[in-house]
Amino acid sequence: MKKLILAAALTLAAVALKAQDGLESIVNKGDVVPEFTVEMVDGSKISMSDLRGKVVLVNFWATWCPPCRAELSVIQSELIDKVGSDDFMLLAISRGEELEKVLKFREQQGYTFPMAIDPEALVFPMFAESGIPRNYLVDKQGVVRDVTIGFSPSDDPFGELVGQIRELLK
Repeated sequence: MKKLILAAALTLAAVALKAQDGLESIVNKGDVVPEFTVEMVDGSKISMSDLRGKVVLVNFWATWCPPCRAELSVIQSELIDKVGSDDFMLLAISRGEELEKVLKFREQQGYTFPMAIDPEALVFPMFAESGIPRNYLVDKQGVVRDVTIGFSPSDDPFGELVGQIRELLK
């Protein structure tokens, strides 16, 4: 019986460690952000090279992801409204979802900030294997200054991000 319990515990530990491995970023602090192009929900296209000279928060999310939905609900009030600069861009990229689904979700939630789609999920694998929501704070030179994974309203991640963005905008 003890051997069975020990084997089960070791198996659970191995599964937990493997799950954490998938959360690691391919792109980390200090790396140059990869070049990519995404389609915005208004039909325009934008690439990271277009955003050079701006501070950019690249946010990966999906409509089916509860932590993503919670995070998006505070982005407008805690980030966009507090930063409000022409030199800042939020690039919220829906991972693996079609335009119609994202537009319906956007309308239902009343979001007005920029959203992009990556229907074939080609951009996200440049950054990580799994784990959303995920944010990459990129400075004006295209260098990643911070990476956040997951969302918990009690952690106040946007308070810290707002402070970092303000510093980068100086």
